[in-house]
Amino acid sequence: MSDSVLQIDGAGSLPDRIYTRVVEGILRGDFATGGKLPPEGELADRFGVSRPTVRVALARLRSDGVIESRRGSGSHVVRLPGTPPATATPIQSLADIERYYAFRSCVEAGAAAGAAEFHDADDMLEIKAGFEALSESMESGRPGIEEDVRFHMAVARASHNPFFVTTIETSVAPIRQFMELARSVHDKKSLERVRIVQGEHQAIVDAIARRSPQEAAEAVRAHVQNAKRRIFEGTRLP
Repeated sequence: MSDSVLQIDGAGSLPDRIYTRVVEGILRGDFATGGKLPPEGELADRFGVSRPTVRVALARLRSDGVIESRRGSGSHVVRLPGTPPATATPIQSLADIERYYAFRSCVEAGAAAGAAEFHDADDMLEIKAGFEALSESMESGRPGIEEDVRFHMAVARASHNPFFVTTIETSVAPIRQFMELARSVHDKKSLERVRIVQGEHQAIVDAIARRSPQEAAEAVRAHVQNAKRRIFEGTRLP
């Protein structure tokens, strides 16, 4: 089948988009961790692309440690991309996604409350720089995934609590990156959507600047709840 007829929304090369579609399938539980991926030909038919395109996407998934090839048995999912193989709890179902967001809300709300209480002038400059970089990226039409992680890590570091920093860096940020990647394939990021998301981030920045731990925590909880809703809105059944 010719790749010229592929109708998949989003930016990036065809293999990149197929990579993302497989990640979406893993997040939805279509391809469970420990389970076997469909053969290349079946994936090509499912996504409406050629086998070589699928092969490139699978090679990248193997390189990232997401899948492994077993002689005579095909490709098997071994973990989510971006998660440390020995320590991260795998996401294998929609229920796990719900649990992840509940966990993220608790951890990031605590970090924001700590940032509101303990930040110094340099911390505030870094938080604002992260916010501005994220705004610029989103307004230009880019996904802003790396900038989003930078912003939230700046908040975590401003708490001056190494437990928040380590937890967000190793357990929260990697999973969030690839959930956002999965969503960004379909999300056109309208100007209205950008303003809504950045309004949520602005509320976090303002509460930290006012040194209001309770308001900062509430602003993060609202943002995480809305982020979860946007993830499910951007997930389409094949």
